[in-house]
Amino acid sequence: MQLKQQEFQRQLRRFIPFRGIDIVLYLKDGRKMELDKNRVMEGNLILRNTRSGLQKAVDINEVVQADFFAA
Repeated sequence: MQLKQQEFQRQLRRFIPFRGIDIVLYLKDGRKMELDKNRVMEGNLILRNTRSGLQKAVDINEVVQADFFAA
C-alpha cells in the first residue's frame, strides 16, 4: 500500500506544474477541490490561489484521488 501511495504522489507532483491540465482532488475528509491554473508544489504542500486572492494549502498526504482533464 505504501508503494502505491508513493507512486500516486509522484504522479501528482509531475502534473501539478502543467497549466494545460485541469486537476480535481478528492481529500480524505470527503471534500472535492478543483485546482485552478495558479498552483504550485512546495514540499508536501499543494498551494493554490482562490478567486478571492487568498492562498490555500493542502497536504499531499490528504489527497486520496485525483482526476486530470486536458484543458
